[in-house]
Amino acid sequence: MRLSVIGCGYLGAVHAAAMASIGHEVVGIDVDQAKIDRLARGEAPFFEPGLNEILAEGVASGRLTFSTDMAAARGAAVHFVGVGTPQQQGSYSADLTYVDAAFASLVHQLRPGDIVAGKSTVPVGTAARLAELVAPTGATLVWNPEFLREGWAVQDTIDPDRLVAGVPAGAEGERAADILREVYHTAIAKKTPFIVTDYATAELVKVAANAFLATKISFINAMAEIAEVTGADVTQLADAIGHDGRIGRRFLGAGIGFGGGCLPKDIRAFSARAEELGKSESVAFLREVDAINLRRRDRAVELTLEALGGSAFEKRVAILGAAFKPHSDDIRDSPALDVAVRLHGLGASVVVTDPEAIENARLAQPQLEYIADRDEALRDADAVVVVTEWEEYRHQLNPAHAAELVKGRAVVDGRNCLDAQAWRDAGWAYYGLGRPRV
Repeated sequence: MRLSVIGCGYLGAVHAAAMASIGHEVVGIDVDQAKIDRLARGEAPFFEPGLNEILAEGVASGRLTFSTDMAAARGAAVHFVGVGTPQQQGSYSADLTYVDAAFASLVHQLRPGDIVAGKSTVPVGTAARLAELVAPTGATLVWNPEFLREGWAVQDTIDPDRLVAGVPAGAEGERAADILREVYHTAIAKKTPFIVTDYATAELVKVAANAFLATKISFINAMAEIAEVTGADVTQLADAIGHDGRIGRRFLGAGIGFGGGCLPKDIRAFSARAEELGKSESVAFLREVDAINLRRRDRAVELTLEALGGSAFEKRVAILGAAFKPHSDDIRDSPALDVAVRLHGLGASVVVTDPEAIENARLAQPQLEYIADRDEALRDADAVVVVTEWEEYRHQLNPAHAAELVKGRAVVDGRNCLDAQAWRDAGWAYYGLGRPRV
């Protein structure tokens, strides 16, 4: 099938390459000429495991092309729209400028019978409004939210845990759903659940999922706050309650909290939309979810100051991690980089290392020092702060080896991802979030 993908950022580039990898003919369209040039050479403009391989293969095969001209979308049977919906400045609401611009441009290329599949995360009610824009062309709008995890996005696109299609009522909607089943033929063949619903439900599925995940993370971080004043160990607490099948252990990792380009802005936009609908009380808890999340960054800074003897002034602090999560170079709303900047503001000499995110971090926060080599970043540090749980910090960093490099053997485990006893046995003062002191 011939497909177009409007918007070649994180979502769109992965979707375009993944669809080409399962046999479709795909054109990716974006207004950013530099981005399009890189993609057309088979080069991903960001780090995502597995993307470079399927991108290069798709371009080489001729099934995957890129353009800045919206006219290149003409002739596609399905048009996926995956442009960004950032948080508005000075507001919690989602900024739909890019979504509206994409649809306004795309409608001139649509033919009767085409399917337009919205993938952007939007406030509930957006699809119904955009359907009125698409209807005069004879095309059909569906809402097909994405559920990608950065670091696993290629896998999540090709082999998702579920597919959701919000469609109009009647035969038009049934036809649109059938066409989407053809698009996702490899996943359908594996019996992936394919849920057909109305527009509003499809929009809510995405934001409700993100709100639930954010709430689960902030719940265990709230328990960490209680653990810190009672002497309990939040990691043992999480293990114990995680054995309950109704709760589960995933997303119960206490630490400095979530960040990135999705969870923070999505729960804020959900709160703003609920307020517009006159139901702010229904999701009022999300404000506290957000507040708990931000407090854990404060706590990481407090623990680092404690590890430094009360003052960061002219102390050298090694920050292990800049990306908001491992397997990514994304520094949007990164708790790791936020902690680094705060410590720098308190007078510390901060050196940041990360396997993939250094260049992005340097562009965003040039006042910090960056060293790619982990061991060099550790050298002569008065304290070490682990803020992104990359494998090379969690399991490949030997505490005895690290002790030979640093000036002060104090480690703040911002992700509770280290073996606390192993670090203590190597002579380190270990500081975990929500974990008792020894």
